[in-house]
Amino acid sequence: MRRLFWLSVGAGAGIYATHRVKRRVERIAQAWSPGGVAARAVTAGQGAGDRLRHFALDVRTEMRAREAQLREAARMDEAPPDAEGPPRRVLRAPRYTIIDDEKDGH
Repeated sequence: MRRLFWLSVGAGAGIYATHRVKRRVERIAQAWSPGGVAARAVTAGQGAGDRLRHFALDVRTEMRAREAQLREAARMDEAPPDAEGPPRRVLRAPRYTIIDDEKDGH
C-alpha cells in the first residue's frame, strides 16, 4: 500500500511538473515569436517616446530658467555696483561671484 501511495505521488508530481514546463515553454515560444517580438517592440517604442517627450520638456524648462539667469547676470554686468577701488563686475550664479576687471584683463 505504501508503494502504491508513493507511486501515485510521484506520478502526480511528474504530471504537474510536465504541465508547468510545457506552459512555460509555450509562453517563451510565444514571446520570442515574430508577433511577440513585434508587440514588445511597439510597447517599448511607445514608452520610449513618452520618456523622450518628458525629457525634452524638462530640458526646455531648465534651458529657459538658465537663460533668464544669464540675462539677469548680463544686465547686472552692464551697471556694476558702486564700490571703492577698481571697477568690478558682479555675475549672478547660484552664488554671487565678484570678479575684478584687472584680473580678467578687461
